[in-house]
Amino acid sequence: MPKSIHSTQPPLKFIPPNFQPLVLKVMSFFLPFILRVRTRPWLPAGIVNIEAENAEVLAKLYHEFQEGKIRFLIAFRHPEVEDPLTMLYLLSRIVPKVAREKGIDLKYPVHSHFMYERGMTLWAGNWLGWLFSRCGGVPVRRGRKVDRNAIQMVRNLFVNAEMPIAIAPEGGTNGHSGIVSPLEPGVAQISFWCVEDLQKANRPETVFIIPIGIKYSYVNPPWEKIEWLISKLEADSGLPVAEISYTGKNREEILYQRLFRLAEYLITEMEDFYRRFYHRDLPVIICAETANPNQVLINRLGNLMDTALQVAEKYFNVTAQGNFIDRCRRLEEAGWNYIYRDDIEDINSLPPFKRGLADWVAQEADLRMQHIRIAESFVAVTANYIQEKPTADRFAETTLLMFDMLSRIKDSTLPGRPRLGLKQAMITVGEPISVTERWEKCQGNKQAARKGVSDLTKDLFAALQQLIKD
Repeated sequence: MPKSIHSTQPPLKFIPPNFQPLVLKVMSFFLPFILRVRTRPWLPAGIVNIEAENAEVLAKLYHEFQEGKIRFLIAFRHPEVEDPLTMLYLLSRIVPKVAREKGIDLKYPVHSHFMYERGMTLWAGNWLGWLFSRCGGVPVRRGRKVDRNAIQMVRNLFVNAEMPIAIAPEGGTNGHSGIVSPLEPGVAQISFWCVEDLQKANRPETVFIIPIGIKYSYVNPPWEKIEWLISKLEADSGLPVAEISYTGKNREEILYQRLFRLAEYLITEMEDFYRRFYHRDLPVIICAETANPNQVLINRLGNLMDTALQVAEKYFNVTAQGNFIDRCRRLEEAGWNYIYRDDIEDINSLPPFKRGLADWVAQEADLRMQHIRIAESFVAVTANYIQEKPTADRFAETTLLMFDMLSRIKDSTLPGRPRLGLKQAMITVGEPISVTERWEKCQGNKQAARKGVSDLTKDLFAALQQLIKD
């Protein structure tokens, strides 16, 4: 994968789904190997065991779906890049097995259409678009503007396809198995549309959303690998040799002190970077004796993320609106519009002067988008994530996020994360949420419909949070 973009690119084309059962069979056959072995630099994998709770609920829903009684959407958590593989394992292996054990008759394939972010094919390669298309995927461009091709395709599939739909309502990974990011309202809206479309067609199916939680943990706590990675990050960042007293402290306390010290150092360096080279007025915060050092550090991180987005927003002339995730989506769209030029009919026909200017714009846009990537990495970071549960899993997640940041600054590319150890996944299928009942209660006016979408999104968020509690 190239480290950065050096020239303007043609417009991104919509990749229509072209589901082919044979491709799915091949993927399912090799899935245990793909889950365990690192087949791509950006795919750490190393998942050796996947279990599921309440899979019988999903098996029964698939039976009712195939009987034409219901339509449903799978809303799954998205903590890591491996989640699509984990979900494929659930649908292709665990659910059919549970169905056989319970005497539930299911027809092949037990699969789903799914939405994926169009940008994945840019950093992973065109082969991924080919594969996702033939596995039933629908690409969507995130941003301020609605991707009408994707939305219309998913809306039609939800109502008429022979398989349900799967969507990650968080919109992207957050690197935390124990924290759900704010949800985008698209899942709720698409579900309400499905009810509406069925009503117009005089069809009796009931519409459900099925929340699914995904949690990863290491088979054996990788404390030595975590310590190695922290040491590497300390060296790569130029942090002086640690002056930490180890007397009377356990391993968790020592590693936490080192992580805190590293985080404080990196934030200070980034604050100075934005002050000096982007002329941003970041305050110098002096921690009072009574203040919580963790909260102070998180507040500084929040200010730093806000500054990074402000730098990009100023360049792209984008107004800051919404939360961090909303702002990142709007900026991503603006950056793509500078690189993938819809306003140029034929890039190769441009005279050298205009082509040079277009390439210049694309290069600078790509660089400015790195500010967005840094902010995205830390959207889910909280003050007490490790202290609440000082497990190896949480230490590893936090350390890997720091690795991501340093890698993006050093290489301007998607980080190839080190594998700290073999992992296992626990998938929990939640109770179905009836969208049809909610739709019937919020008919009458647009305000009631908007409130219905908002309430459904909040309830889905609460359900996903409940599914990942220990």
